[in-house]
Amino acid sequence: MNFIIKYRKLLISRAQIKNGKYGNVSENPGPKVPFTVENITICMCPRYPVQTGSQCVNEKLGKLDEVMENAGKAPRPQEVPGVYCSTGAATCKDLNPSQMCICGSCAVWHEYKLVSGKPVYYFCTSGRTQ
Repeated sequence: MNFIIKYRKLLISRAQIKNGKYGNVSENPGPKVPFTVENITICMCPRYPVQTGSQCVNEKLGKLDEVMENAGKAPRPQEVPGVYCSTGAATCKDLNPSQMCICGSCAVWHEYKLVSGKPVYYFCTSGRTQ
């Protein structure tokens, strides 16, 4: 099992145990999302239908485990096909924005109360939350 999958399972389990399914969102001050290893690993963007057919995203995902293990910290945003609510619009240009958005099912979206930010969804095309 690769590093990202193991770490994501650990973090999601921790959040679910802590305060219900996604943790206690009322503890967080607002919609600004930090670009951290934890947010990278719990981000739903790589499973996002908009991205699943992207060759660019699949190439970045293939390299992400190695980048994360070698760096020991968050990689550069352009190396990560996700956490667009933090970093802004995707650098991959072969996404399919006609597919359904699943941001509302993401632990990062819930933790940082992104329903109160702008944009609310499609960060991959609309840019980071404000």
